[in-house]
Amino acid sequence: MKPELYIARRFAFKQRSTSKPTFIVMIAVTGIAVGTTALILTLSIVKGFSVKIEEKLVAFSSHMQVRQSDGRLFYPLDADTRRLSHIDNVLSITPFMEKNVILQSRKGKKTLIQPAMLKGFDAAETPDFLRESIVDGESIAESGGDNLDILVGSSLAETLDIGPGSRVLVISTSKQATGALLAGSDTIVDLLSNMDLELATVRGVYETGLNEGFDDYMVIADLGALQKHFHPSRISGYEIMVNDLARLNETTRAAADTLGYPFYSYTVYERYANLFEWLKLQQNITPLLIITITIVAVFNIISTLLVLIIEKTREIGMLMALGLGPSKLSSIFLSQAFLIALIGIALGNLLALGFSVFELHFHLISLPEKNYFIKHVPILIDFRDYLLVSSVVASLSLLFAFIPARVAASLKPGTALLT
Repeated sequence: MKPELYIARRFAFKQRSTSKPTFIVMIAVTGIAVGTTALILTLSIVKGFSVKIEEKLVAFSSHMQVRQSDGRLFYPLDADTRRLSHIDNVLSITPFMEKNVILQSRKGKKTLIQPAMLKGFDAAETPDFLRESIVDGESIAESGGDNLDILVGSSLAETLDIGPGSRVLVISTSKQATGALLAGSDTIVDLLSNMDLELATVRGVYETGLNEGFDDYMVIADLGALQKHFHPSRISGYEIMVNDLARLNETTRAAADTLGYPFYSYTVYERYANLFEWLKLQQNITPLLIITITIVAVFNIISTLLVLIIEKTREIGMLMALGLGPSKLSSIFLSQAFLIALIGIALGNLLALGFSVFELHFHLISLPEKNYFIKHVPILIDFRDYLLVSSVVASLSLLFAFIPARVAASLKPGTALLT
C-alpha cells in the first residue's frame, strides 16, 4: 500500500472507539450515498415513466400508420401490403378501421349518450398489452356471426353505466366515405338520411390509465365484424411496427413514397405529440436535479476535508517536519476524498438498486392514475445510469477535493505544530 493511501485511510477512518470511525466521515459518506441514490432513482423513474407511457401509446396505434388523405376508407390490396413489407426495417403490417360513432345506453328511464371512436383490427392479433388491461369480462374474438362485440374503456363504461353483457346502440353514418360522423358539407337532413343504427354487445372493459382519448373514448372491435356491419372489405389504413426505432422517420417517409398519393404516413410521436412533449418536459428537468444534488455532494466532500484538516493540523505539521512535501500531502487528502466518495457511491448504488427491486416487486408507492396514466411508480433499472452517476460523482468529488488539498499543502510546519 502506498504511504499516502495508508495515511489517508488512517486520517479518515482512525477509530475513536473500538469500532466507530470519525463522525464527520460518516456524515460525508451518508451524504454522498443519499445523493447518489437520489440521482440514480431520478433517472430510473423518469426513464421508466417515459417507457411505460410510450408502450401504451404504441400498443394502441403501433409505431406508424399509413392512411389515405382526408381519412378516406379504401379497399386493401395485396400488392400494397407486399410493397410495404419489402421496406427495410418494417416488422409487421396490420390493417385497421376507425369510425367515429355515438354510443347510447339506458339507465332506468334515463338515456346516456357519449361520442366514441370505434376501432377494428384482427381480434387474433390483439396486443398482449390490451389483453392484460381487461379488468372485467373477456377479450373479443373473431366474429363470423351477426353480433358486434366490443371492448370499452373503464371511463367510458362508467359514463354509460355499462359492463360485460350490456347492449349499447351504435349510431353512425354508414354512407360516409371516411370514418367521420359528418362531412363538412353535410346538413342535418343528410345526417338523418344516412344514419345507421347497430346494436353492440359489451364483451369486456379495459383500463390502461390513458384516460383522455383512450379509456374514455376508444372502443375496440374485431375488424371483420366492423366491416360486415358498416363498410364491407374497407379499411382506414395500415398499422406498422418497425425493428429499429432510430430509423422510424426514415421508414415513415419510405412508406409514403412507396405507395404514393393519396397515401401519407405519420409516426406515433407525431400523432400524440402533446403527450410526448409532456414527457420531454419531465426529462428536461432531470439535468437540473442532477446538477443540484451533485453540487451538494461535492460541497459535502469539501467541507469534510476542511474539517479533517483542522482536526489533523498537528499531524500534518509533524509529517511536513519529517520531510513530507506539499505534493505528497495533497495526495493524502485527495486519497481521502477518493475513499469517502468510493464508499458513499457504493452504498448509494446498493440503496438505489435495493429500493428499485423492492418497489418493482411490491408496488408500495401508488399514483393517481387519472393524472399520471399509471398506478404505480415506474422504475427502469438501467446499469448505464448507475455507471454514469457513479462516474460523475467520483470525478467531481476528486476535482473539487483539490481545494482543501491545496489548503493542507500550504500549511507551515511550525504554525501547524504550535496549533
